[in-house]
Amino acid sequence: MSLPERYVSLDEEGYPLFGEVRVSDPDVGAQLLRNVRFAENGAYVTSMNDHRGTIDVILEPFDEPYVAAQVLKTSSGWRILLPYHLEMPFDPLSMSVDEWDRFHGMTIQGIPFVLSRKAQNEFFNLVDEFDDESITIDQKRILLPAWLNQKPDVRTEKYWSQIYQTEEPRWELSQPAPALVDMLPRLKLPKSRVLVLGCGSGNDAAFFAENGHVVTAVDISSEALERAQKKYGHLKNIRWIHQDIFTLGDEHTHSYDLVFEHTCFCAIDPSRRKELVNTWSRLLAPQGHLLGVFFAMERRTDPPFGSTEWELRERLKKSYQFLFWGRWHLSIDRRNGKELLIYAQKKT
Repeated sequence: MSLPERYVSLDEEGYPLFGEVRVSDPDVGAQLLRNVRFAENGAYVTSMNDHRGTIDVILEPFDEPYVAAQVLKTSSGWRILLPYHLEMPFDPLSMSVDEWDRFHGMTIQGIPFVLSRKAQNEFFNLVDEFDDESITIDQKRILLPAWLNQKPDVRTEKYWSQIYQTEEPRWELSQPAPALVDMLPRLKLPKSRVLVLGCGSGNDAAFFAENGHVVTAVDISSEALERAQKKYGHLKNIRWIHQDIFTLGDEHTHSYDLVFEHTCFCAIDPSRRKELVNTWSRLLAPQGHLLGVFFAMERRTDPPFGSTEWELRERLKKSYQFLFWGRWHLSIDRRNGKELLIYAQKKT
């Protein structure tokens, strides 16, 4: 089933936007938030009324789809208060915490939320006790898992090569990322030294090479690189490197004009995301550029791991100046509503 073609964004505080303006009609705003659900491909969708009746739209939240302004403890249980005075029940057992010490949870209907700082302080006042690892409610201690689960297996070549050997990888498009095909001609880059980390079977690396750039493509999987060289070994301006991307030596430091990110950030153990951002900065030349196609979606276990625009901004803002930031609306069906395109320049 194809997704709807209309898109509605949610801002950092969880308010829906028509264009760049917050929805001012409380009935419309509440309806958009009340009807949030998951599409078959994992994107968020909701529904609203217009002159045609009830229509479905794709929802693109900057943070979690629900941002709680308050937390309430009532005789009927726990509730979060959302914009437009909409209340949603939740179970404290669903809570988790991210590396910025923000509390996330799930409503009873299974929709993710994050507590605003004000709501989080209220929550602390309502529980019996809290520490860095747990909360205690009605004398029951509840452990708080990490917002994104760790997955040590993905650090090994065996994990990735086995996927290539036993199945068609879910990330394999058999073509360069459509967002890259659209964006690269617009950037009008001079001949550049391009680095593609986690290059897989080489589709993106080959597209850069075919457009005249000098490309270094790195992957931990020998099976992936064997596929890449079978398809694109005729391209003389690609250097293929079989190596863990986190162990690239000093000879690569400040050696690239552009790093292209696509299905690497979402594939690594989430506990190494800060390390990956630092790796990009180390490998980029002064004032080099990062071009990335990221997944803004809910997925906390197993690659591809999800993310939010909020997380990506927090990870990148100290080291990069954002030149372009926008959702990609020409995705293939299984990615529609989830792709975010970022183009940024490394700060000096």
